Amino acid sequence: MGSMDSTSAGRTAAARDRDEEGRARNARPRDGLGRPLPYGEEGVPRQPEGVVRRPEESVSEAQRLLDEGKPFHAHEVFEDAWKSGPAEERELWRGLAQMAVGLTHAARGNVTGGARLLRRGAVAVEEWAAGGELALPPTTDVPSVIAWARDLAAEVERGEGVPVDAGARAPRLRGAA
Repeated sequence: MGSMDSTSAGRTAAARDRDEEGRARNARPRDGLGRPLPYGEEGVPRQPEGVVRRPEESVSEAQRLLDEGKPFHAHEVFEDAWKSGPAEERELWRGLAQMAVGLTHAARGNVTGGARLLRRGAVAVEEWAAGGELALPPTTDVPSVIAWARDLAAEVERGEGVPVDAGARAPRLRGAA
């Protein structure tokens, strides 16, 4: 009566991927935009979780992934910085992670989610920049990153270029040295 046995359900709740602490971790392969692929297919290598990097390293790794059209994976780098960094930097990294997820949604064709997260990230980074300690490399033009997010959100809402090309529309986190 509406129930599925484990063979018809694929991977059951009991067989869910879990980490050492028992938390759910989806080990399914993912494409460059973070969409799950069927088990057994080859996906894009995932970013290791819980990596503690210096701010410059986080920006460099995230920029590399953004340039490669992998904003979902860049968001994971920002998320590590958000979770492992000092409290006074968390809003910055959270905002950058939201911008990367917004770009991910826009690249997937999700207009509403893309625009909303791009704007939410812009607000978070702007609020941090108004009073936060400098955590980013001095070559990072924070106002330009904020403007990029707001401009892309407006374009996405107008339906311009949706779905966006994530690599071509990636923000420039690093300016000239």
